[in-house]
Amino acid sequence: MHTKWTDEELAIIEEMACLYTVKQIAYRLKKRGYARSTSAIQNKLRFLGYSARPILDNYNCCEIARVLQLNSATVWSWVKKGWIRTTRRSGRYHQIKSKDLKRFLQNPPQRIKNRIAAIDKEKIEYLVGKLA
Repeated sequence: MHTKWTDEELAIIEEMACLYTVKQIAYRLKKRGYARSTSAIQNKLRFLGYSARPILDNYNCCEIARVLQLNSATVWSWVKKGWIRTTRRSGRYHQIKSKDLKRFLQNPPQRIKNRIAAIDKEKIEYLVGKLA
């Protein structure tokens, strides 16, 4: 049985979408008297265009490569070329914010547009939500 989402529930999950994981959102909804499964929340977030990944905002090259089924050296080369903005965590480790990854995936350099276009859209949505 499917229960229709209330306007208040939608407002709550949209407010929390960029700050909390799906599991954390489910917990906070429950505390406010709404019972939604994590899969229901995940589906609704995807429908609304938000990322529903289990860990928030920051990635490293290996995580991105694993999800997009690319070689990590490929992702690292994009970082070295300045195509993806990063912040240095420590030493040689870089963090990539989902908004910076999304910006890159929405507007990749001309010479790799076809390669980016061939990536599974569900994998991209998992990382950054829907592209425009």
